[in-house]
Amino acid sequence: MSVLLRATDLEGRPVVTLGGERVAEVKDVVFDSARGKLIGFSLRGVGLLSRSREDALPWNMVSALGRDAVMILDEGAFQVKSSLAAEGIPDDRNVLGNLVLTDTGTHLGTVVDVIIEVGPTADIVGYEVAAAEALASRGERVLIPLPDTIAISGEHLIVPAAATDFVANDLTGFGAAVDAFRTKLHQGG
Repeated sequence: MSVLLRATDLEGRPVVTLGGERVAEVKDVVFDSARGKLIGFSLRGVGLLSRSREDALPWNMVSALGRDAVMILDEGAFQVKSSLAAEGIPDDRNVLGNLVLTDTGTHLGTVVDVIIEVGPTADIVGYEVAAAEALASRGERVLIPLPDTIAISGEHLIVPAAATDFVANDLTGFGAAVDAFRTKLHQGG
């Protein structure tokens, strides 16, 4: 079973060993935006005034990701931050604040969050955007599904114009909208 989560909801989530020891917190979600994959987490120590850690948690070392914690076998799951770069981060840039455009040039809005489908893998399936007038009332937050492959051009994220037919207002049912959108694209519609 998979679940949809906002990337920002993972920030601050405790990292806990299977033995129940809280060993770190998620600082940031690190993903390869070109491949649409979550590849790991940067970390900070435990506690309110904790600092960034020099290590990271690659996705393949996560035992489970739940609503309350990220579970790992033990602290051996942590690796040097450069190991995440080896996974393929093209330029270690953040997509938050980027403009979303259709392949026909329509401005859809500005990215405020990334929607991740977490199951055996962790895939980026959509963006939450502060909508432009082409989608809704200016500034309203909506969810835009993404195709299997994502086009990125500098500070712009490009989606097929057909994505506008599958825009949602909340995570409930958004997984079905993503599936329907991707099916339409594969059928050549």
